[in-house]
Amino acid sequence: MVDNSAGAKAKIEMLEEKARELRRKVIEVLGNSTGGHYGGALSAADALSVLYFDIMKYRTDEPDWPDRDRFVLSKGHVAVVFCSALSMAGFFPYEDVLNDYNALGSPYAMHCDMTKIRGCDFSAGSLGHGLSAGVGMALAGKMDQKDYKVFVMIGDADLQEGSTYEAAMSAAHYRLDNLCCIIDRNRICVDGPTEDIMAIEPVQDKWKAFNWKIATIDGHNIGEVRDAVLNMPAGSGRPYAILANTVKGKGVSFMEDRHEWHYGKCTPEQTKAALEEIG
Repeated sequence: MVDNSAGAKAKIEMLEEKARELRRKVIEVLGNSTGGHYGGALSAADALSVLYFDIMKYRTDEPDWPDRDRFVLSKGHVAVVFCSALSMAGFFPYEDVLNDYNALGSPYAMHCDMTKIRGCDFSAGSLGHGLSAGVGMALAGKMDQKDYKVFVMIGDADLQEGSTYEAAMSAAHYRLDNLCCIIDRNRICVDGPTEDIMAIEPVQDKWKAFNWKIATIDGHNIGEVRDAVLNMPAGSGRPYAILANTVKGKGVSFMEDRHEWHYGKCTPEQTKAALEEIG
């Protein structure tokens, strides 16, 4: 059900500004560091905005609160946007990320470490592991009779890993309707379009075949993202996937749909131009 109330419209405007702020922080942090993964961080900003500033329940002063919702960033190389979201939520100062991202000895490395970063529930590294961790968290919630939800964000490369499909099969078998997998489908990996490198279509049909309920949306339309998450079918006995069609490098025209910006380093002039474009 789509919420068209005045309150919902105001909430969407707020979340759109949060997403813009996330994109600005991605550009600022990476511009101040040795570089990083611009493209996939920018494509994930809208979904993270909805999760962290509207949907998920958590306590910044008690990051291990047992009843919190869990978030797993399987596409862990975009830690810059995740750490920015955590800082905006209040887990730690943004300046810590801005000044120390990917610096030697910094907790804010290219991939998140749950033992070093407040609010992080999953240590990322090789792709394809996040959904398995999310299945474990969701199953534990069922066994402990907790009502928290588990949100997992995966990328195109996760869909090229066999472990992701084993996890999808397990989630359906154990009827994990407290599990939501958000697929950031920007269609481009480090070497080019996914369908040229290792085709993963038809994505929607595959998840349906694993007995998941799936919604397909515009991953940059905050209203669609919010409605999709709010419509998570509690009590259905089926895990839930949101296929978010996105644009790699969204918000910065010279990065959009360019695999060269999967990983890179902006010049000071490019950083300035990107920030001006984001607004």
